[in-house]
Amino acid sequence: MTLPPSPAGAFAASSEPVPHRSATPVASLHLLGAGHPPCGIGDFSQLLLDTLRAAEPGVHNALTIEPRQFRLAETWAAIGRADAVVANFPVVAWKRALFGPLAVYALAKLRRRACLTILHEWAGLHRLRRLVLRPLLLLSDTIFLVSPQVREELAADPLVGFLARRAALMPVPPNLSRPAGIADSPLRQRLLAARRAGRVVLGHFGSIYPGKQPEAVLDIAAALAARGEDPLLVFIGSFIKASDGIEGVFDAKVAALGLEDAVVVSGYVASAEELFGLFETVDAFAYVLPEGLTARRASVLACVQAGRPVVVTAPMRADEFDHHPRYRELLAAGAILPVPRGAPAEAYAEAVLGARARPTRLPEIDRAAWFRDAADGLRARMPDRGRRRRGASET
Repeated sequence: MTLPPSPAGAFAASSEPVPHRSATPVASLHLLGAGHPPCGIGDFSQLLLDTLRAAEPGVHNALTIEPRQFRLAETWAAIGRADAVVANFPVVAWKRALFGPLAVYALAKLRRRACLTILHEWAGLHRLRRLVLRPLLLLSDTIFLVSPQVREELAADPLVGFLARRAALMPVPPNLSRPAGIADSPLRQRLLAARRAGRVVLGHFGSIYPGKQPEAVLDIAAALAARGEDPLLVFIGSFIKASDGIEGVFDAKVAALGLEDAVVVSGYVASAEELFGLFETVDAFAYVLPEGLTARRASVLACVQAGRPVVVTAPMRADEFDHHPRYRELLAAGAILPVPRGAPAEAYAEAVLGARARPTRLPEIDRAAWFRDAADGLRARMPDRGRRRRGASET
């Protein structure tokens, strides 16, 4: 059965080839976005699935959701071969397929399959996105949160806050790993030339959206200029297209600060080799986060692997990294330099200048081991695989 596409919220669910009904049943069915536009949480979803498949070949499958049409029979059968449906939220690619994941969760409940949700953020989401996510959380048998700060934000929600009490914490690995080599690019050459000319190259990596306060990073560049420096601020990433008009606000702030010749936005960079080619030209990275550094900031982990200092707002909670010993090791080693919460832009500028001359220190990060930590936590909450086998022969 194929339902015709609708102008809002329609989606297509397409799965990988369906195994023969005599094959080993799938332990988990992972909902993935179509990858357009790309996002860190979407990458995390795929890498987590890859890690599970490496440990247990043939028992983890994927269902891709995209905003076109819904193949009910195919989706129903795919759910029937699984013991649990797993989804990460929020995935940028699902903004135009708002009801796709909800429909899959509803079908999973009809088939008496477990729903496991990994929630990466909450308070920073637009209220309409939280509105769509609340029913999914209510349908979830297990909710994984990636940070105690996110748990606190969820607990404050008047409608679904009670769910935070039974949520589990999952350590988030870096989505990127340092490649064996780098790739050159015109932007890389521009940044190298700026450093040779004595300019301070300040970096910021990841999607550009209000929750990461890009305007506050502009203030750091302005503070560097006020100290007599000649900064070049590079945003390695692209704007998330949304109704908040962040790109217009950003451009207006650049003009107001007189930074037109001191700010560059790379746009989406496809390869790790090109990304790290840009990373290695940076004197220091900077993040000004309203909630402080949290364990969910995979973009900070990516920057750390370039060996350059990352100046970031200090965590709000003392227990923020209790569930994430690998992240704690990076903090203890000084790869991440916290600035007190509420500090002005001048304090960040001072930290950047203080770290500027620091030699490059490449940390030893085994990303595969980090992802195994996350996969082990997920597997521990999956239903007993021997509990259901009826789905293997159902269609």
